[in-house]
Amino acid sequence: MKKRVLALILVAAMCMSLLAGCGGAPAASGGEEPAGNEPAAELSPVQAIIKEAQGMTMEELARKAIEESNGKTLYGVGNSSRGKSALPKFIEYLQTIDSSYSMEYEWQQPKNNKIFDQLTSDSKKSEGTFALTLIQDGNQIESKMVQTGVLDTFIPKEWAEANGIDAETYTGYLPLQTLNKVFMYNNTGSFKPTNVWDYVGEGQHGQFMDIDSEIVGKNFLYMLTAPQYAQWLKESFDKLSDEQKAYFKPVIDEVAQDAKDLELDENGAYALAWIKLWVGSYNAVTDDGPICNNLVQKSATDQFGLLVYSKLRSVEESAEVSVNNVNVAAYDEGYEGIGGYGYCHYMFVTDNSPLPWTACAFIAYITCTVDGFSAWGKDMGGYSSNPVVAAGVEETYHHSTGGYVDGVNTYPNKNDRGYDWWTTDGKLVLEDPAYCAKVAFTVGSWIEILDKYAG
Repeated sequence: MKKRVLALILVAAMCMSLLAGCGGAPAASGGEEPAGNEPAAELSPVQAIIKEAQGMTMEELARKAIEESNGKTLYGVGNSSRGKSALPKFIEYLQTIDSSYSMEYEWQQPKNNKIFDQLTSDSKKSEGTFALTLIQDGNQIESKMVQTGVLDTFIPKEWAEANGIDAETYTGYLPLQTLNKVFMYNNTGSFKPTNVWDYVGEGQHGQFMDIDSEIVGKNFLYMLTAPQYAQWLKESFDKLSDEQKAYFKPVIDEVAQDAKDLELDENGAYALAWIKLWVGSYNAVTDDGPICNNLVQKSATDQFGLLVYSKLRSVEESAEVSVNNVNVAAYDEGYEGIGGYGYCHYMFVTDNSPLPWTACAFIAYITCTVDGFSAWGKDMGGYSSNPVVAAGVEETYHHSTGGYVDGVNTYPNKNDRGYDWWTTDGKLVLEDPAYCAKVAFTVGSWIEILDKYAG
C-alpha cells in the first residue's frame, strides 16, 4: 500500500513539473526571463521602480524615499519583530539628508505561519497596505509569493557590488541574513553526542519546534535528502561503531526502496532513515525560547534539542541556570556530522506597495550598513549576507569573543565562530528554496505520512 501511495505521489509530481515548465530561481525583478523570441512580460509599476532603483546608490534612493514618504506611514510585516527596531534608525538616516523629514511606521509579526495568508489577501488590493516584508521559508516564498506575483525582489546596488554580482542578472532572492539552528545538549549527565546519528538513537527524544508550526523545520528535513547532505549522513554513519550501525541498518534498508521511488541519489536512504527516526522521536515544542530555557537548567540532565543559536544570548545566569550547562555539539572536539541548519530571512517589496521607493531605500539601508543591520547584528547567530557588513558587525560587536567577561572566557559557547566556520567545519545544512520547492510534494508527502503516524 505504501509503495502505491508513493507511486501516485511521483506521478502527480511529474504532472506538476510539466505544468510548471522550465521555471528556475526568480529573476531579480520578480518575474521570469522571457523564453526564446517571446516579448518580455510588461513590468508592473512597482517592478519598473525596482528596475530603476537597482542602478541607484543608497543616498539617491534615500532622496526618493524622502520625497515619497515624508509625513506618511509605512506598514511592514515580517517573521522577525526586529524590523520595528530598524525603522527608527532608518528614519534617523533620512533625517541626516533632510532634517525636516518625518515618517510614522507600524510593523506586524503574524504568528502560526499566517504571514503568507496576510500578504496574499493584501495583494488583491489595487494598492496594498504593506510596503515590504521580511519573510522566511524559501519553499512557500517561491510557490505562494514569487510565482504568484505577490512579492518582488529588489537588489541594492551596494549589496550587489559587495557580493561581486550584477543586480540585473542575479536570479535569487535578497537574503537579509542567515540564521542557524544548532544541536545543543545539556552536559550535566552522561549523554554526550559525538555523531549526528546519536540524536536518533534508541530512547532519544530531542526537542524541536513542530514541523507543522514552523515550516523551516520541515525544510531542514527536505534539505537532508539533497545529495551533499545525504552524503554527510552516510559519512557520519560510516564512522559509527558496529553495534550502532546494526541498530540503524534495518531502518536504512526499510526505506531504501522509498529513496528509489522518490528518485533520491545513492545516499538518499540514509537521509530518509534519519528523518524517519527524528520525526518519530522528537518532542514538539511551541518555540525555541522554551527549549533553550529548559536545556540550560541544571536539572535538564541528558536532554538536547535543535534550536536557534542566538537564544543563548538571553539566558539569565543563576545557581540553577547557566549557558555553561549546555554544549553546542559542533564545537565539541571530535564531533562528527551535521551541526545544525541554516535558513534565511529574505527581503521583498510587495508588488502593490504604496511606498516602493521608501521600501527599496529601507532594504538598502539594512542590507548595506552596519547601523541598519544592527537590529539583527547586535546578537550572535545571525549573519549578514553582505560581506562588508558582516565584517563591520564583527568589528563592532565582537561575537567571536562574545563569551568573554572581563577578559576571561567565561561562557565559551557564546563565542560565535561565524558563518564561514558554520558552513564548512560546522557542517550547517543550508536551505535552498529551489530544492525545497522541488521536493515539497514528493519528499514532503512522505514526511507527512510519517508525521501522521508519529502523532
